[in-house]
Amino acid sequence: MTIKKVLSEVFSWSKALLFGLTISIIVSVFIIQPFTVSGSSMEPTLDGEDPYDKAKIGDKVIVYKGGDILGKEPKYNDIVIIDSRINNKRNIKDKIIESPIVNVIFGDSDIDQRLWIKRIIGEEGDILEYKDGKVYRNGEALIEDYIKDDMAFPFEKITVPKNHVFVMGDNRNGSRDSREIGAVPIDNIVGKVLFRIYPFDKIRKF
Repeated sequence: MTIKKVLSEVFSWSKALLFGLTISIIVSVFIIQPFTVSGSSMEPTLDGEDPYDKAKIGDKVIVYKGGDILGKEPKYNDIVIIDSRINNKRNIKDKIIESPIVNVIFGDSDIDQRLWIKRIIGEEGDILEYKDGKVYRNGEALIEDYIKDDMAFPFEKITVPKNHVFVMGDNRNGSRDSREIGAVPIDNIVGKVLFRIYPFDKIRKF
C-alpha cells in the first residue's frame, strides 16, 4: 500500500470519526443524555453517589432534553434535572457544556454542583403549603408514597409564578430544592428523566 493510499485511508476514517463525534454531541445537547445521580436527595426513588464512600456508585439515568423543541411541558411528579441557578438565564453554551462528551474534553467541575435531580410538585398558579408534615396543593394533601419521610420542618406558603415549577427531593429532610432557592423557571429544566439504566437489577421507566 502506497503512502498516498494510507494517508487517504487515515483521512477517510478521521472524517467518519469526526462526523460520529459531532452527531453524538448534537444528540447529547438537544435530545438525550446520561446522568449520574449524586447525593441522597432523591432516596428512596434514586440512590446517589456518596462523596465519602467512592465504592457507592450513583444510579445512572437517561434524560430526555427535547421537550423545549417538541413543546412538551413538564407535569406533576415528573423527575427532572434542573439548573439550580434560577437567576441565571440559560443559553446554548450551557447546554453544550453540560453534554458529557464536551465536559470530558473541557471539564467543568461546577456542573455537578448546579445540576439537581428533583420531582415536580407544583405548576404555575398552584398554592403550596405545609401542614403537619405533609404538602398541600390547592388545599388538598398530596398522597406521596414515594417520599422517604414526612418533612420535619415547614416551608412558607407559596403561589407558583407563571412559567415556573416547584420541585422537591423525595428525601424531604435531606434535599436542597425549591424550599431553598424558590420556584424554578421552566427554562431552567434541563430535561426529564425517562429511565434508570443502572444498576441493572433496578432498570425501570419513569
